[in-house]
Formats: sequence, structure tokens, C-alpha cells
Amino acid sequence: MLTLKTLRDDRDKVIAKLKIKNFDAEALVDKIIELDAKRRSLQTQSDALLSEQKQKAAEIGALMKQGLKEEAEKAKAAVAELKARSSALLDEMDKATAEMTSNLVLLPNMPCDLVVPGKGAEDNQVVKMGGPEVNLPEGALPHWELAKKYDIIDFDLGVKITGAGFPVYKGKGAKLQRALINFFLDCNTAAGYKEVEPPVMVNKESGFGTGQLPDKEGQMYHAEVDDFYMVPTAEVPVTNIFRDVILAENEIPQRLTAYTPCFRREAGSYGKDVRGLNRLHQFDKVEIVRVEKPEDSYAALDDMVAHVESLVNKLGLKYRILRLCGGDMSFTSAITYDFELWSAAQGRWLEISSVSNFETYQANRLHLRYRDADGKTQLAHTLNGSSLALPRVVAALLEDNQTPDGIIIPEVLRPYTGFDRID
Repeated sequence: MLTLKTLRDDRDKVIAKLKIKNFDAEALVDKIIELDAKRRSLQTQSDALLSEQKQKAAEIGALMKQGLKEEAEKAKAAVAELKARSSALLDEMDKATAEMTSNLVLLPNMPCDLVVPGKGAEDNQVVKMGGPEVNLPEGALPHWELAKKYDIIDFDLGVKITGAGFPVYKGKGAKLQRALINFFLDCNTAAGYKEVEPPVMVNKESGFGTGQLPDKEGQMYHAEVDDFYMVPTAEVPVTNIFRDVILAENEIPQRLTAYTPCFRREAGSYGKDVRGLNRLHQFDKVEIVRVEKPEDSYAALDDMVAHVESLVNKLGLKYRILRLCGGDMSFTSAITYDFELWSAAQGRWLEISSVSNFETYQANRLHLRYRDADGKTQLAHTLNGSSLALPRVVAALLEDNQTPDGIIIPEVLRPYTGFDRID
């Protein structure tokens, strides 16, 4: 969340920046500033009463030593009254703090200066295109028909076992999934990311720390008895490794990678967007997460974008990189680059990765700090990116590499699959 200092010192800038995300923040920002002023005033009054209590307590001791019992009893009564007033002030301060915090978490992160205004996906900026042109054979099929033809993904069986959006991978389809996960993890660790295997269920504090809660309850699967949430992305458990942590200067930066299954309700999805692997409720994804000093985070973002691009290039797929406009960005992001693959069989672009810098927004919620060279604690910057989300990668691989004799496996994956084609 945004810091109170930012709101107090840069009120007008915050309001103007959040308009780029199509968020009218003026009334909410002013309410938070007013509640913060009230909280600080109550804190000052409480500190003054505490000081007076200490002074009176000292007086009681002196009076007792002098044998002035009656005066000491009066002083005790005064201390009791001060304690009652102090308790009432603390209750009022707690209420003001709780109300302030509940409003503060409703403010999205400010976009950075590179982000342009826009309503949605149609206003995103294409910053780069790459990869080979795709020339499909006559009679080329979309991936859901290829999956059925070669018996590698069974969507109907998934519906039987669970429901729509939970496919069953079979034979070479299952091996391709495992191959991609291992390939992505190996590429990430070779690039300096430490592999971790986190839980796939998180508590409410973890969801709050990375900004999924209270913003995205409707998209998350919730185990009500235990009050746990299924992870929508490995970003949540991996970033929460650093919740309530103060890193030493030599412990930053941190670079982690993880594979998890991911779970999203994706409420409201319909039509061509949900055909086959285009949009699932359970899917596999490999993630990269970084914790950086503020002055290093944008160089780290560029490095992450270049790394994700290298993965796509190794797979030999046609892609484009978008810088999202304000209206298409997430609640928590300061800047996001999306990667999309071209699906020639469907004639559309498929998103496979988002790479984002959250600056101090998540760190403030997580209480994630580091000690600088002067020994002072500072909020860190957090970043993450998909490297990569598997379903649409698989969709593009199947569609773009289909031939009359089967589906050709990219050369870099063959040591992982143990086969060079699906037929």
C-alpha cells in the first residue's frame, strides 16, 4: 500500500497518478490524511498523559517518604483519572488507526512515469515484436482439436472429475508439461534465481501482503474451515517469504524462482476466451521474484523482461511485448510488461507472462525492509514475473509446430521430453 508520508507530502501527485489508472482518489486520499492527522493528534495527547502519569507516580513516592499520606492518596486518585483518560484516548486512537488502514488499502499503487493513460487492452503499447513468422499447413487445427486428435489433453475427462477449466494431461501431453516446467526452472536457476518449492495454500496475511486481499477474493478459491486460500500464482507464497523481514545490506538483492499449480476462478470468462487451454481454473506456472533496493529495481525489471524474452526465443515462438496502460494494470503494480504469443490457428494473441515492478507498495504491506549503508531501515522494492505460464505456451507450441506428420517439439525441449514429435 502507499505510505502515509507519500500521501501527506505528495497529495496532488498521488491523485493525478491514480487518475492514470482511472481511479478517482481525491475523496479517499483526503479522508486518509484526515484520519492520520486525528491519529497523530491522539498519539500526542496520549504521550502527554503518559508523561504526566510518570510525574505523578514519582510524586506519590516522594509524598509517602515524607509521611504525607493524604496528599499521596490524592495523587493516586489523580493518576487513576489520568489512566482512565489515557485508556479512552488509546481506544479512540485504535479506532482511528483501524479506519485509516481499512481506507488506505483501498488505494491502488501509483503507476510510474512510463505508464500512459488508457481505458483497457486496446490502449496498451507494443514495445517489441519478435520470433519467426508462422506458416501453418492447409487444414491446420486449433490446439483443442490437436489435443483430441493426438490424445494428449482431455478436457471432457477434466469436466467429469472436477469441472470446466481443469484439464487432464495424458501421455506425451503430460510429459510436455513436465518438460516445460523443468526447462523453465533450469533456465531460471542458470540465470541466478534460487529455486524454492512453496506451499500452494496461503493464509489471509499472505494474501494481504502481496495485495490479492482484499482486492481479489472473488477470483481465489477459499478453504473456509481453515481460512486458507489456494494460490493464484507463486508470487504470493514466494514474496511472503520476506514478510516481516529486515534484510542486511549484503542480503539484497534476492532472486527466487518457483513452480506451482495456480488456481483462479476467472469469473465472467466466456466464449472464445475459454476454449481449450486459453483460460483455465487450474494451471501450471513458473515464477521469478526479486527483492531489490529502490535505486536498482528498474534495471532489475529490464533484466527480468530480457530473461523472459530469452525463454520465448529459445522455444522459437512469435511474440510481442506490451507495456500496459493505466487502465489495464493490476491494482498493485507500478508498471507491467505483458508477453503475448501469436496463435496462428486461432488468429489471436495469447498472454503468457506479466512482469511487474511494485516498487514499495507490496513491501509496505509486508513490512519488508533492508538496512542501508548507514544502518537505516528502508522499504525494499518487489518485482515478479511469469517465466512462464504453461497453458498458452502449450497452445502455441501445438498449433505453430503442427505438420501433416505430427507436432514437432522444439529442439531445446527434447532432452526434457525424450521425444521429438507428438504423433
